[in-house]
Amino acid sequence: MQHIIKNVEALWPRINRTYKFDQQERKSVPCDKLDPMAAYEMSFEMTPEQAKDLWNKMLEAYKAKADPTWPAQPTNPFKKNEVGYYVGKAKLKGSYNGEPTKGVAQYDNANKPMPADFMLTTGSKVNIAVTLVPYNMRDAGVSMRLRAVQVMELKEMEDQNPFGPVADAAPADDPFGLPPVETAPKQEAQKASVDFDDEIPF
Repeated sequence: MQHIIKNVEALWPRINRTYKFDQQERKSVPCDKLDPMAAYEMSFEMTPEQAKDLWNKMLEAYKAKADPTWPAQPTNPFKKNEVGYYVGKAKLKGSYNGEPTKGVAQYDNANKPMPADFMLTTGSKVNIAVTLVPYNMRDAGVSMRLRAVQVMELKEMEDQNPFGPVADAAPADDPFGLPPVETAPKQEAQKASVDFDDEIPF
């Protein structure tokens, strides 16, 4: 069953290429499409009303596919966050049966394709096209197979400044903030130089 999840907030999108979780680095890293763990994936935040509507669509898809041996109801995959919203997750494997997938198409709010190197950011408002796929394996549920994303409002990536404010800013012509040097008369400066040279112990 095809479904479009409208006007939700993108969370941690990794859909410009395939990624996998690296146990040593403890983070997701880029990988080849044919890697067994390769996937495109993104989470998204929904209001309670949006979550209820999506859950009803998932139940509809489940009941259409389930046979009498399946559990009466699938597992609800949504997580409630600290502000009372719900978080879902959509995913597309890099390959199925050894054949690479086409990836996740991305469009702007005028429905024009985004550049190939476009990076969606967390906090962006998006529409998400998914295929609802019911299953009954170790548990029963409905996965959301990611197909395409339409960016309705792009959240600008914020630069992280590692520096704090400096109490006494340096003058514009002195980026190092050194104290001003008092210029001595030429004759005194020469004497100071001679005295200094005489005190050098080597």
